[in-house]
Amino acid sequence: MRLLAPAVILVVGGLVSPAPASEARSLPDSSEPQQSPDIQVGSAPNRGSAASLPALQVTSQSSVTSTGTATITVPRGTKATLALTSPIWAKTAKAGDAVYAATAFPVASNGTMLIPPGTYVLGQIDAVTKPGWKSPRAQFQMHFRKIIFASGYTLELADAPAQAATATVHVDVTSRNDVLLDNGTQFDMVVQTPLALDATRIAEAVRHSRPLPVGPAPSASLCRPIPATPGTPDTVIPGTPGSPGTPDTVIPGVNGMPPTVIPGIPPTQGTPPTIIPGTPGTPAIPCPAPPAVVSGLSGPQIHRKSFQMANELQVSGKKVSPGRYEISWIGTATTIQVDLLQNGKALVHAPARIAMLSEKSAADKVVTRTNPDGSNSIASLEFVGESFSVIFD
Repeated sequence: MRLLAPAVILVVGGLVSPAPASEARSLPDSSEPQQSPDIQVGSAPNRGSAASLPALQVTSQSSVTSTGTATITVPRGTKATLALTSPIWAKTAKAGDAVYAATAFPVASNGTMLIPPGTYVLGQIDAVTKPGWKSPRAQFQMHFRKIIFASGYTLELADAPAQAATATVHVDVTSRNDVLLDNGTQFDMVVQTPLALDATRIAEAVRHSRPLPVGPAPSASLCRPIPATPGTPDTVIPGTPGSPGTPDTVIPGVNGMPPTVIPGIPPTQGTPPTIIPGTPGTPAIPCPAPPAVVSGLSGPQIHRKSFQMANELQVSGKKVSPGRYEISWIGTATTIQVDLLQNGKALVHAPARIAMLSEKSAADKVVTRTNPDGSNSIASLEFVGESFSVIFD
């Protein structure tokens, strides 16, 4: 009996042994009160106040899943400053192009690193408005598909029903700029839906991360300034001087004879100088100033509108049964990609256009058109109180 009791104690102790210390230290202990108001444990992120969060100030949420994996949630509204690692060219930029960037500044809260600096981010251009002769401003709308940490931990970001992280970038340029967004250009990525991160793998990524080099990145611009040329002066060939001539010679007459006049030599005119014009100089041709970049700060990035469909209709060639639906799209461009949702599930991803109405719509409207086979498709949607319609081409 003296040997049995210690054995029982050891077995019981093995059943209740705590998690490894390394896992417990990767997150704040949820059983202890938090000293910082920026940390909320076991509560959902506050969506109503997320838009008012300043850049890089995060309210994180930590939890432990049923499998024992600790997670950190980066809430909606969090901003992460990105720096481009590959330029976006003025002549070739278009929707669908990839965007390669890295975090230029860490996102952290209460001593816990959420996204370390130097973390790679892969995105895609959703819409681009290029500068024209009327407006020297370009505008980009992007969403981000993947976050790759230095340790290899990769977070896939959702594309539907709405993009999980987006950016709107305004660029002041001239018509001569060859790049719209140069190497090292910084702008804000805004988290649109909460991101759940594996706390243990984030801690490992922090150990492998290296911040981006301090200082401006080498420009990708191919423009080189052309210096001015002074030109050549006029070449002057002197003319020949004229001669003054000689006066008449008068010999007085004798004994009443008239004087004799011997004519002098008349003066001669000289020749004017000959001027050979020089070549004019050329003015200097400087390169345009680097684009001035400003992240979009106004308006929501994700738009959602609901509507009721009374009959079976087609959307982008797919049949949709009657019922209550929701459409979602991103950004403020007039050419958009919409997701048709039912019960939060994306059913159709279709191109559409935003058209302004002369006055606000008095009711929700589903305008249809008849297809050649006799079926009906949604032509446009209007929403009560809104001054725009969504048109399906």
